[in-house]
Amino acid sequence: MSEDPHPARARPYGYRADPAVPAFPDDRPIIVYDGHCALCTGWIRFVIRHDRAGRYRLLAAQSPLGQALYRHYGLDPQAFETNLLIEDGLPRFKLVGSARMARGLGFPWSLAALFALLPQHLGERLYDRVARNRFRLFGRHAVCHRPDPAEAWRFLA
Repeated sequence: MSEDPHPARARPYGYRADPAVPAFPDDRPIIVYDGHCALCTGWIRFVIRHDRAGRYRLLAAQSPLGQALYRHYGLDPQAFETNLLIEDGLPRFKLVGSARMARGLGFPWSLAALFALLPQHLGERLYDRVARNRFRLFGRHAVCHRPDPAEAWRFLA
């Protein structure tokens, strides 16, 4: 197995020691998403609707904290071609992260975790194809998703 080119990915809560990442509450899993992407914000609305326990905190990648986390993990802070799940201080990317998010929503959504059983190269290729074409296929919002005041507690600024 090859060594991860981003060693910060392997250290739980490694972002806490990064002075470029502002402090934030990380006691629950955090989903970092592209706030301009219609597919991504649709997913966030789905999570809000089905995460009745309020397990997940949500953060637009365009926010200062979202940008800092993308940079910390060696991701392009402009392209946002992966969502990011930070769970127990560790990042999860692409299909693995999405499958873990679905698993956290409980049954029947947890069945989507079966996608993580795909060979990694196939799952990554599928995820990358959708990510590259997401604006063409699903559209783009001119401004980031703004939470309804009743759900604002779930969002990190």
